[in-house]
Amino acid sequence: MREERSEVEQQRVEEQLERIAQRVRVCTRCDLWRTRTQAVPGEGNPRAEVMFIGEAPGYHEDQQGRPFVGAAGQYLNELLQRAGLRREEVYITNVVKCRPPGNRDPLPDELAACAPYLDEQLEVIRPRVIVTLGRYSMSRWFPTEKISRVHGQARRVGNYLVVPMYHPAAALHQPALKELVEKDFEKLGEIISQARAETAAMPDDAPQEKPQQMRLF
Repeated sequence: MREERSEVEQQRVEEQLERIAQRVRVCTRCDLWRTRTQAVPGEGNPRAEVMFIGEAPGYHEDQQGRPFVGAAGQYLNELLQRAGLRREEVYITNVVKCRPPGNRDPLPDELAACAPYLDEQLEVIRPRVIVTLGRYSMSRWFPTEKISRVHGQARRVGNYLVVPMYHPAAALHQPALKELVEKDFEKLGEIISQARAETAAMPDDAPQEKPQQMRLF
């Protein structure tokens, strides 16, 4: 967890995240509000070093208003342990905050409508490492890449290390991917350690850079 924030700043961050969540819960920027049960803003530690970003809520998430609480969420909890992480240490959200009908893929206008919320969450939390789960999350930073080619590879994007990963649901639906996904998560501990070292001397207003692949593995 991040230790540099004072208690006052910590409270301010929590209040900012809650204000974002309140706006997400009543959002009507796209048509998904018409079919949702609940919007799913995201949850987790506001001091998180690592932020996991999935694609969109599913049935259970839509019912509970929380991210990754179904089968994929249970598997994600197991994967976090492989990375030496606990769920309460990280922040988890999605690029789309409302469930698409029938769990279909998010549409471009839905992704665009939710993008400002994710921008705000990133600005408030300031994670060291972003782990994208699935190709729609990955495409926010690497729109021309294929997840089969870059999964598990950390790349510097401005102040963040971005690590594209397969979505946990992909491993549940395609058992052949399971070993690959688990090995990728086992690498996260070293990636996080290197992120700490790299960002220790990096100013908050460092200019954005082109993505660069780190030579970790």
